[in-house]
Amino acid sequence: MGLPAQPKRRRVLLAHIAERSFEPGTRYPERAVDDALKAWCAAGGSDHATLRRYLIDERLLTREHGIYQRP
Repeated sequence: MGLPAQPKRRRVLLAHIAERSFEPGTRYPERAVDDALKAWCAAGGSDHATLRRYLIDERLLTREHGIYQRP
């Protein structure tokens, strides 16, 4: 899966991924986040680290001391 170049479209896709992959308020170690995101990358075009970084940048996930959480 490639990410859209347009920021608004990319955010919509990232929000969808966050909603489908992570429960609000649940704390996830980085390995669990990576494992969840790898499923979205199976077709190629993007990697889990890039998705994780975008999710943080868009504030769809928070990160503190290696623990991630969907607000």
